[in-house]
Amino acid sequence: MSAAQIEFFFQTLRSANPTPVTELEYTSVFELLAAVLLSAQATDVGVNKATRRLFPVANTPQKIVDLGLEKLESYIQTIGLFRSKAKHLMQTCQILLDKHNSVVPRSREALEALPGVGRKTANVILNSAFGEATMAVDTHLFRLGNRTGLAAGKTPLAVELALLKRIPKEFLVDAHHWLILHGRYVCTARSPNCKACAVSSACNFADKLG
Repeated sequence: MSAAQIEFFFQTLRSANPTPVTELEYTSVFELLAAVLLSAQATDVGVNKATRRLFPVANTPQKIVDLGLEKLESYIQTIGLFRSKAKHLMQTCQILLDKHNSVVPRSREALEALPGVGRKTANVILNSAFGEATMAVDTHLFRLGNRTGLAAGKTPLAVELALLKRIPKEFLVDAHHWLILHGRYVCTARSPNCKACAVSSACNFADKLG
């Protein structure tokens, strides 16, 4: 994908959705962190159903700890891997209480030191909560980077670095939301809807289809 095509790609996505946001539901940085922790190998819809039950009861590190592991599991048991996620969330809450005065840290190093928080999760928090130009490469971004020709790479980190290098600065803060939504609803894994795609003219995959 050329520089001109990349410019067109993101201008088009921005025109269709000027202020993209995550589909996870949250009202605080901690709620976002908890929701992202629960979202690994789960849908945002499924996570939102669980957090709608959990957050009215416990939506701070102290309240989660007070809830206890068994009770926490009961609120999120509809989510895949709920036992390990509950354990990680409980451990994370204790660290936030002990080391960060219950405040979610703003540094990548501190975020990635939390149980269950890897680079992708840290990038989501840094971007969605703190407005940093990070790129959280999930399955959608990895697929789009390679399929479209926007940013090819054999690993999520390679795609992340390529995206950060190739996407114009004016689009960087919102780019990961646009790409996730595009991959979720248009450029899907098994049957990309190229005929309905507004950016297909800039896409290597659509071009190969003729």
